Amino acid sequence: MISPGKAQDVAALPALAPTDAGVLSLDDVLATSAKQSPQILEALARARSADGRRLSAEGAFDTLFSAEGGSRVLGYYNGTYADAKVARPIENWGGQIYGGYRVSSGSFPIYEDKNYTNQLGEIRAGAVFSLLRDRMIDERRFGRVSADADRAVADAERQMVAIGVQRRAFDAYLNWVAAGQRLGIYRHLLDLAQERQRGLQRSFEAGLRPRIILVENDQTLLRRQAMVVQSEQAVANAANTLSLYWRDADGRPLIPRKEQMPVSLPALPMANVPQVVTRPDLIVAQLRERLVRDRLSLDRNALLPRLELQMEVARDIGDVGLGGVSRSGNDVRFGLRFSVPLEQRAARGKLMQTQAELDANRRRTQWLDEQIRAEIDGIGITLSAADRLIALSEDETQRAQEMATAERRRFTMGASDLFLVNSREEAAASVSLTLLDQRLRRIAANADLAASSGNAAALGL
Repeated sequence: MISPGKAQDVAALPALAPTDAGVLSLDDVLATSAKQSPQILEALARARSADGRRLSAEGAFDTLFSAEGGSRVLGYYNGTYADAKVARPIENWGGQIYGGYRVSSGSFPIYEDKNYTNQLGEIRAGAVFSLLRDRMIDERRFGRVSADADRAVADAERQMVAIGVQRRAFDAYLNWVAAGQRLGIYRHLLDLAQERQRGLQRSFEAGLRPRIILVENDQTLLRRQAMVVQSEQAVANAANTLSLYWRDADGRPLIPRKEQMPVSLPALPMANVPQVVTRPDLIVAQLRERLVRDRLSLDRNALLPRLELQMEVARDIGDVGLGGVSRSGNDVRFGLRFSVPLEQRAARGKLMQTQAELDANRRRTQWLDEQIRAEIDGIGITLSAADRLIALSEDETQRAQEMATAERRRFTMGASDLFLVNSREEAAASVSLTLLDQRLRRIAANADLAASSGNAAALGL
């Protein structure tokens, strides 16, 4: 069972921002989110894991040291031998190069005659080259290519995660500011009702208004107070959500104070629809398609016969040993090794699978590319109409406010009733909320365009 103290170490509780903190800007939120978000840090860790797999793939080309020895302790023969060898794979050509040293003493039976050396042993160097199968690609080189692809995919997925996190941070900030703007609109409505209530109270006390007018306005006052309370709750919830992305230097979530609320939504320039898209998920699809092509080359390689050229130069050193003078001088050897499966069913089956997988990857990449383009074009359509809709909402808001002001004036002069005044005021508030939503949609569409096109810089990355 995890104690409360240990749970606190696992997940730090959000804290209120310092009292001296200034107005919270969008850039501040995006900057801390990019550096401190656990999801982004997790993606960075996965990218480092891919670096480790790349290093492991290089291990297939490590230099290998091997040694063996033996001795006949009983019997007619008393031979002893030792052999050491260092081999290194050839990275860009199938095969290996090697060098070795062996030495022996005593006598060996005829079937172990190769163990004889001169008294100071034998030094040798050689190479094995693949001429057909494994010449252009083999399992080791494909493992390195695959690890490179995994590392590139991990980096692209890290960017994809970061863009998604920053997009959500963008939304969290906008929702917080918009909640504050809505609260201001409802507070203005409440202020109007409270001011009118004081005027009606004076008129009632002077005998100019009936009591029912006070009751009616008091009902409106209570309804608007409820709107304000609900809006304050929405602001608190939005601030709590924003704390997931706005953090201190230690990564602890910070809840912004109401004093940090900006007076308006962030002003962002209109974004242009890009012609070239470099979205991480599209890059991932292209990388995986390229990896399947490399695997296809590996499968075609398996259809080739194995033909290896072997070369070795050896020289015994020192006085002639028990093996005789035949060990003296230089020994140069060349050889060929050939093998081929007669039916090739395993290789052909793998080739068919990989070709089908390549075709599927091509279709998937094509669909993703078309989907991204349609998504970006749709956002472009939204942006092209955004300014016009905002202009229309601004005109409507101005007229609604003029109507509400005129209705209040008519009510003061006794030419209107309370129902019409409330209707005009709430209609003006509704239009103001619509204008706020239109502005919010335009800013959100800019963020959507940045995320959909992979524009990391626009999201603070």
